[in-house]
Amino acid sequence: MTGAAGTIKSTSPDVPRWARKSTLVLVIAALALAVFGTTTQTWLTVQLDPGQLGKGVSQNGLQVQGSKAATTVTALALVALAGGLAASIAGRIARWVITAIILLAAAGIVAAAVTVLSDPLAAAQGSIAAATGISGSNVQVALTVFPVLAVVAGSLLGISALAIVPAGRYWKSRTKYDAAATAGAPGPAQPADEIDSWDRLSRGDDPT
Repeated sequence: MTGAAGTIKSTSPDVPRWARKSTLVLVIAALALAVFGTTTQTWLTVQLDPGQLGKGVSQNGLQVQGSKAATTVTALALVALAGGLAASIAGRIARWVITAIILLAAAGIVAAAVTVLSDPLAAAQGSIAAATGISGSNVQVALTVFPVLAVVAGSLLGISALAIVPAGRYWKSRTKYDAAATAGAPGPAQPADEIDSWDRLSRGDDPT
């Protein structure tokens, strides 16, 4: 018995830690939330002339959040989060589609953040115009660390998405449980026989 049990245990492959469904889904969700979190922070600080300071603009300058500097990043982070959660219940083919969606979202996040890093003044023009009523102002714009963090988190998000397909080979298929439920299907046969017996009695037949 011991030898048989040992044989059964040895034939069951161990799931690598990186391929565990709970681990991978948690990592993707955490990275997507990290990207979303960066958009709630200040990405740009704009130093305006004293004469341009309007309502809502402090002496320290105009604070531009990531959601305004790169509007697409917030939406793409939510798309990646939804995709990561959906991967936990998706089938094999659906996981390929979800992987592609998360990869595209991650690429969009990185591209948008890099655009802000490469031209912060252009990214701040919309906020400057909304705060001062003047567009095209030649002002000083300082970057914070959050656009860089968005690039890092977006890159890691794309790498994690690539792990969904190979990790899915270790995940249990839902069809196994469907097959188990089908195997137990003969159970309802008894009530059907009782119904038939009742019908026969109602017709005046004796089923015994």
